[in-house]
Amino acid sequence: MKRTRKGSMIAALAVLPLALTACVGGGTGGGDVAGGGGDTDDSTLTIWHYENDDSAMGQAWARAIEIFEEEHPDVEVVVEKQTFEQIQKNAKIVLTGDDVPDVMEYNKGNATAGQLAAQGLLAPLTDVAEEKGWADKLPGSLQTTATYDENGLMGSGEWYGVPNYGEFVQVYYNKAMFAEHGVEVPTTLEELEAALQTFKDAGITPLAEAGAEYPLGQLWYELVLANADRGLVDQYQLFDGDVDFHGPEMTAATEKLDEWIKAGYIAPDSAALTAEDMGVSFINGTYPIMVSGSWWFGRLATEMQDDWGQFNFPGNTLHPGSSGNLWVVPANADSKSLAEEFIDITLRPEVQDVLAEKGGLPVAGDASTITDERTKELTENFQAILDQDGLAFYPDWPVPGYYDVVVSQLQSLVNQSKAPAEVLDGLESAYVEGKSDLTGE
Repeated sequence: MKRTRKGSMIAALAVLPLALTACVGGGTGGGDVAGGGGDTDDSTLTIWHYENDDSAMGQAWARAIEIFEEEHPDVEVVVEKQTFEQIQKNAKIVLTGDDVPDVMEYNKGNATAGQLAAQGLLAPLTDVAEEKGWADKLPGSLQTTATYDENGLMGSGEWYGVPNYGEFVQVYYNKAMFAEHGVEVPTTLEELEAALQTFKDAGITPLAEAGAEYPLGQLWYELVLANADRGLVDQYQLFDGDVDFHGPEMTAATEKLDEWIKAGYIAPDSAALTAEDMGVSFINGTYPIMVSGSWWFGRLATEMQDDWGQFNFPGNTLHPGSSGNLWVVPANADSKSLAEEFIDITLRPEVQDVLAEKGGLPVAGDASTITDERTKELTENFQAILDQDGLAFYPDWPVPGYYDVVVSQLQSLVNQSKAPAEVLDGLESAYVEGKSDLTGE
């Protein structure tokens, strides 16, 4: 019998002794901070996640729970609905105690899952990943967010989490505006620039953008990746060597973005616009093109009246994107084997196909099972990137606090208060300082 408890742990978090915070930190990967954990309970599986019931992930997790219950009729499954913000804020405190979930959804990256892993709050999953073949189901760039070293840096070391859906940045376009101005879907960067110029010549600013938040940084990163290979991505994201911020890749990208700003392809007031401003303006038909994430797909499908389409950034083999959130097993969980079995179920075709049908970008799904044409195209675009091992993560990921740096520096480019070389200087100095703080080098 399944019981769902919404917010019960959130209420408990409010009364946790502040002294617990002193227990966090100073640990090493793989240890049990509070000394609990193991397989002491084979009758209950407690799951934390923060997906809405009607979302693609929520529906897929519900199917996984059904399968688990069918195969483990003597196990009670307790689902505790959390919020993303509460788990982000309180996970380190809660996971030092014994009353922890057996499996939980958690954000990937150095500052989140990596930090918990380095502090010994997550159970390593390397052995079970090999046993159950998870590595065979997940392409290399998806595995990157699943593994962390002793310092909590992603990309090497033990498995500490398992992703089972993905996200990526692509190009959305207004089909009606393209048809009206005789613009074809571009297949190269040069063709994209020609399309931008066609719209500008017609008095239309072509690119919906937002300089006050993440979108402009993702466009800049697409342009970096247009000139980059996996080696540069590994240098930038995984600290596998030193990044030359004034090398050809970042210089070309920053100068190209500067050209587009000067040419009027990006509105001068976009430096102050948010992602919401950008999305609404594209939905309303103000701009013909928006470069942004798969997370906009559902909203466009629901709200946009004009016919619209989607394509991967033309000419690129590398794209901003990553796995979605991870399933992790707390070190102090008392039903670890059951948790591992549940994680394995989420990678099965019957669960992955639910993700696919609902637009959730499965990591091991079959696009041929999807009936909605737009959802099928979204999944095929993502699969094309996976087939090339083309996920390159996000420009703000490498070091803590870098998001604000990227936003600020690129706003200066839109405002024309800094030249491309000065923007790169600003990006470099913050990156080098942040890398030194993380690695001690």
